[in-house]
Amino acid sequence: MKATTTIASLLWLTAAASGPASAATWVYVSNADSQDISVLELDRAQGVLKPVHTLNVGGTVMPMVVSQDKRVLYAALRSQPFRVTALSIDGATGQLRKLGEAPLADSMANIDLDASGKWLFAASYQGGKITVNGVGKDGTVGPIHQLIQTGPNAHAIHADASNRFVLATSLGGDNVSSWRFDADKGLLSPNDPPLTATAAKSGPRHFVWDKAQRHVYLLDELDAALHVYAWDAARGTLKLEQSTTTLPAGFTGKPWAADLHLTPDGRYLYASERTSSTLSTFKVDAATGQLQPLGQTPTEKSPRGFAIDASGRYLIAAGQESNGISLYAIDGATGALGKPQHLDVGKNPNWIEIVDLP
Repeated sequence: MKATTTIASLLWLTAAASGPASAATWVYVSNADSQDISVLELDRAQGVLKPVHTLNVGGTVMPMVVSQDKRVLYAALRSQPFRVTALSIDGATGQLRKLGEAPLADSMANIDLDASGKWLFAASYQGGKITVNGVGKDGTVGPIHQLIQTGPNAHAIHADASNRFVLATSLGGDNVSSWRFDADKGLLSPNDPPLTATAAKSGPRHFVWDKAQRHVYLLDELDAALHVYAWDAARGTLKLEQSTTTLPAGFTGKPWAADLHLTPDGRYLYASERTSSTLSTFKVDAATGQLQPLGQTPTEKSPRGFAIDASGRYLIAAGQESNGISLYAIDGATGALGKPQHLDVGKNPNWIEIVDLP
């Protein structure tokens, strides 16, 4: 009996020890002009990116989103026929396998999933519209379920953590629209008030909620301003509290801001600006949510998209004009970005997703 117990204990200890060793972090980069997705592994222990595989998707691939269970990567193709492709993620190798495709109503600048994973949102810059598609239990996307015309140049669309409200930006209309969301029916309806206006010709582009759902951070493309809004989670409304800039001191060009992300612990926010090819760092006040600028870091040329890993230790930025990405270690004490490690990928890299898998 003792021997049996000892063997069982040894087997359990072996399994427990092998669990973390088999964990992997996969990085997916959509390359619009080479019409493919680069698959890489982030080795956190060594602090390096390792190329794994490149998958051709047969279209101008840009925005992506990963399912909550981390089994499916969705990628929108912005060349005709406009569609979204669902790709299964092999947890052991990180490689992608096509599950299926579904039509999208237009060329979509952004896609996202609702909290249930049953609905796919999309926003069209060219068409000035937002849409909802259903998602099946097998991870494939269904036909267009709802289509709504919005202000010009819709750019980003995301649901809040409660899944009761959805916000969408109109870059050309200088507003953020607020929608009530019926997750059972997959339908959006205008909130009250339906719009939050931004400054004229500011071009609201990307936004993120903080983890506590107390604030929304909004980045303008056309003036490169960064705003802090108080979020009323009960009403789904915004109230402006602070505005700052992502532009370096002495900047004289035409602003062209792109993306923003918070670290998982919410202590730092980063934003990319393409004309200056910089990443701005901001410290977030834990009590008020307001931002303290900490300066800029040079990065890949025209950094359209970037991502932060789940540990908050690494940031990866993509350069549309450099055809490469850079990996930065994040100093947890200061938010500073370390020396970049460059890696060539496909042509016109623009969107990055990072997936942790056991």
